[in-house]
Amino acid sequence: MKLFVFGAGFSSRAFIDRVRDRFDWIGGTTRSPEKAAVLEEAGIEPFLFDGTTPGNRITEALKSATHVLVSIAPGETGDPVLRIHGDDIAAGRPDWTGYLSTVGVYGNHDGEWVDEDTPCKPVSRRSVQRVAAEQAWLEFARANGLPVQIFRLSGIYGPGRNAFENFRKGTARRLIKPGQVFNRIHAADIAGALEAAMAQPSTRIFNVTDDEPAPPQDVVAFAAKLLGVAPPPEIPFETADLSPMARSFYGENKRVSNRRLKDELGYAFRYPDYRVALRELLKTL
Repeated sequence: MKLFVFGAGFSSRAFIDRVRDRFDWIGGTTRSPEKAAVLEEAGIEPFLFDGTTPGNRITEALKSATHVLVSIAPGETGDPVLRIHGDDIAAGRPDWTGYLSTVGVYGNHDGEWVDEDTPCKPVSRRSVQRVAAEQAWLEFARANGLPVQIFRLSGIYGPGRNAFENFRKGTARRLIKPGQVFNRIHAADIAGALEAAMAQPSTRIFNVTDDEPAPPQDVVAFAAKLLGVAPPPEIPFETADLSPMARSFYGENKRVSNRRLKDELGYAFRYPDYRVALRELLKTL
């Protein structure tokens, strides 16, 4: 089996590390020669792809790829992988194609629960683009008779990207917006969910998210408790100095269900909530 990954970043590298023993060959794209060298050192054949022109040797690699994972964000002109290499994927007829999306496609639901059947009402431009990309991949699946699984990820964290790192960098903050909750997902559970889905190819959408939507300030306070330090002072959301992107995240308030992932794929989360995960991550500090 051969795995080709568009966008060999944080989440997809976790997946590669989990399943590498299943594949005879793994290739992945990056934008820079420097990162290409890092991929090569990790046993991943690197391919340069900037999302604007066909990547050198990618067409040939896709001819024999049995599995394809797409972890590249869409832009104003749509999904770059579909636009530039969609025909190549269709010609190779992989057994499985996975597309990493985001729970941002749901938009704001005022803290109510959403699942994969909830209509999408994206707010931000990037989420509108994600919805369009999802629809394009579903149409690709229908047109070519190929299974494409879409994974809507919540806030991603893991080794090197977590609340402890924010304390280390001095950027930890406790923003308070009453009623606001977010779901999260550990990179290891992204990898596990993709592995479970890969074993059951279909054209289906799955939320990949933990069990417990929680206020973001609770995560910061719990991390501080584990570190034995005082939590940062509370900052009202209305007066917080935030980038437009960060502020837009707080405009989307919802609780995301992972029931389909559990019921249909039988996936059991390694880190069902942030407390389990942070206790484990603390051991690595």
